[in-house]
Amino acid sequence: MVKRVEISNNAKEVIDQLRAQHGELIFHQSGGCCDGSSPMCFPKGEFILDHNDIWLGTIHNCDFFISKSQFEYWKHTQLTVDIVKGRGSSFSLEIPLGIRFIIKSRLYSEGETANLSPIKLATEIE
Repeated sequence: MVKRVEISNNAKEVIDQLRAQHGELIFHQSGGCCDGSSPMCFPKGEFILDHNDIWLGTIHNCDFFISKSQFEYWKHTQLTVDIVKGRGSSFSLEIPLGIRFIIKSRLYSEGETANLSPIKLATEIE
């Protein structure tokens, strides 16, 4: 199975820092305001998910969700969560560290498209 979302080693280090401070984490990719096109990291349970959100998989033991509308734009690409220096304008947990998570993407090959990991509605995740 081809994963729909991956993570860089640098982003894993940041998640380890944030997890030590905040406990379990989730990521959400929306198309909203502020840094809405950036993946946002929240303590698990502090971001309300509903039937408009899709679970793409896990990155470094964190569930990764995306809004249905964004999934429609990016369903043909593999997403990779990375970090860059600079303070974003979102509510994501890494912002006070002077960095922000970003998404890098690449198109799937035909072979990969035929072997993608399944998605689920957020309401189907326990």
